[in-house]
Amino acid sequence: MELLDRITVEPGKRGGKPCVRGLRITVYDVLGWLAAGMTEQEILADYPELVSEDIRACLAYAAEREHRIVRMPRSA
Repeated sequence: MELLDRITVEPGKRGGKPCVRGLRITVYDVLGWLAAGMTEQEILADYPELVSEDIRACLAYAAEREHRIVRMPRSA
């Protein structure tokens, strides 16, 4: 399974936000926990339905999304 295949979007689940493997855990949740300083081991302990590849998939999803953002040059 490709990492990005682990991210699903279902209109009726969590407002259509990208989730991990159809669970009610969003990419945003995982990224927020990492940004708040939680380690991968802490996240996996708190959410045993997740596996290491799910966390990497969230990071890959964010990286891919960032790559696709078109930035407009700043006006002087």
